[in-house]
Amino acid sequence: MRVILAQPRGFCAGVVRAIAIVERALAKYGAPVYVRHEIVHNRHVVDALKAQGAIFVESLGEIPTGAVAIFSAHGVPSEVERDAERRGLAAIDATCPLVKKVHIEGRRYAAQGYEVVLIGHEGHPEVVGTLGQIDGRVHLVATVEDVASLEVADPEHLAYVTQTTLSVDETRAVAEALHRRFPAIEGPDTKDICYATQNRQTAVRDLAARVDAVLVVGAANSSNSNRLREIAVDCGVPGYLVDDVDAVDWRWLDTVETLGITAGASAPESVVDALIDGIRKRRSVELAVLDGVRETMQFRLPAVLA
Repeated sequence: MRVILAQPRGFCAGVVRAIAIVERALAKYGAPVYVRHEIVHNRHVVDALKAQGAIFVESLGEIPTGAVAIFSAHGVPSEVERDAERRGLAAIDATCPLVKKVHIEGRRYAAQGYEVVLIGHEGHPEVVGTLGQIDGRVHLVATVEDVASLEVADPEHLAYVTQTTLSVDETRAVAEALHRRFPAIEGPDTKDICYATQNRQTAVRDLAARVDAVLVVGAANSSNSNRLREIAVDCGVPGYLVDDVDAVDWRWLDTVETLGITAGASAPESVVDALIDGIRKRRSVELAVLDGVRETMQFRLPAVLA
């Protein structure tokens, strides 16, 4: 079997920063430190941090007064930040800077008197956080059909922002529908979709044109990983999302001669390596890596940990 790896794949700068924040906090303050929700959407990352002394909780009420509390890379509502302060927690914010940028844009629009439309998936932690960061009327839409039923107070004072991990094509279609229905609407087109998401989506399109099937390494609750699988399928090849090698149904690959592999932005490269090792136990493998963007972006750690 010929196995082709997408480039880029796996960890983005925001994920690297979030993991580093937890590890640096453990080194500085000692175990335990508490993390509200999964720091990123990947079981392997979470388990590795648990082994180092991180404790993951669903609410701040589970964290002892005065303890170190870390907010996940997806961001949190403003009320969570205020609650942490009221509870006397030493809060460290691991929100991805590109998600923070969306928060700032949304707040700026709201402060100028605009109603804000957020393009995103209901219930996703990033969307929950963004909705809770904008002090004003915010409408959530996910599809072109949602736009058709959207009711706003003043179409002349309307703006939109987007979840960072969506499909570029899907978001563009929703943004175009917003512009058709509300010609005065202001917004960033697809610029709020993060560079890493766009790079990985471009790479999987390139990959899908060369292979018989695509395996996407990533968690089922990872938005960007799900989008990669969907893009492969949209390109006309079978696409499968797997958390790790143990999740592979080897019957998927019975007739595959050229296999593409990519990984979501929160999936460790070690899991990709283990997947390739699993394939090698069943087939002889010729391994290649696509040419693609070499990412060099780095984000600073919070000053308290620098």
